[in-house]
Amino acid sequence: MEKIGIITDSACDLRPHQYDPALVRILPLKIAFSDGEYKDGVTISAEETYRRMDTEVPKTSLPEGSDMDTALNYFIDNGFTHIIGIFISSGLSGTFNAFQQFQEDFKDRLVIESIDTKTLSMGEGIMIRMAEQMIRDGASFDEIVRQVRAKREKIEVYFVLDTLEYLIKGGRIGKVSGTIGQLLNIRPVIHVNEEGIYHTVDKARGKKQALQKMLGILESQHLKENGANVYVMHGGVPAEGEEVLAQVRKLAGIKESYSDQLTPSLSVHTGKGLIGLIIEEL
Repeated sequence: MEKIGIITDSACDLRPHQYDPALVRILPLKIAFSDGEYKDGVTISAEETYRRMDTEVPKTSLPEGSDMDTALNYFIDNGFTHIIGIFISSGLSGTFNAFQQFQEDFKDRLVIESIDTKTLSMGEGIMIRMAEQMIRDGASFDEIVRQVRAKREKIEVYFVLDTLEYLIKGGRIGKVSGTIGQLLNIRPVIHVNEEGIYHTVDKARGKKQALQKMLGILESQHLKENGANVYVMHGGVPAEGEEVLAQVRKLAGIKESYSDQLTPSLSVHTGKGLIGLIIEEL
């Protein structure tokens, strides 16, 4: 009899009410300021992160090995037999690769399959929620792994930033173009591609026009047939997030939708002002 659990990282942007901690264990990424390290969303909030970023640009790092050990031992102690690891894109973080190495020490006690989501934020969160629901529905381990991997083809992530400064400093710039264009107020619409890295899909003069371009991509490319769930993630600008959410909800084909704050560890690499669309095609 399979008893299946899920292990993931805090970049998934799931809130406590969105998952069952008896089935899902979240490893907090770390944020390092000059006075020490903090655990993403545990010992530092997004608001505190943004406030401190006014005077210092922090670094991020992988979840602690002790947190991985604690999570896996929790599953063993509670009689779990199979674990699905669902992690932020390996093109944006070393978490997936680090866990793959760490899990080797548990292979004699747990069947573990790790999935590189090639995405982040609620793109990752959607895959976790799907896996959790399939566990509740009694699906087999192999079937859950197969379907969760396939789900990635139905998930798209786009975002617009106030500045590319933090992506550049954090080394997460990927294939994003238009850095010189910042001087001309040219804003790229950034997409997470199939390799799980950032690239530019469109550009506009000014943030307002860039947001309209992003909404245009949503409407023209991702609301066909059965429509989509769309989650608006913001970086410390809740009012702007709600404004974009209101525009999203006017489009035909929108099913589930809400706006929420990006987790602190992702905010470090985007800076304040991000507006992103997490799209789940149905």
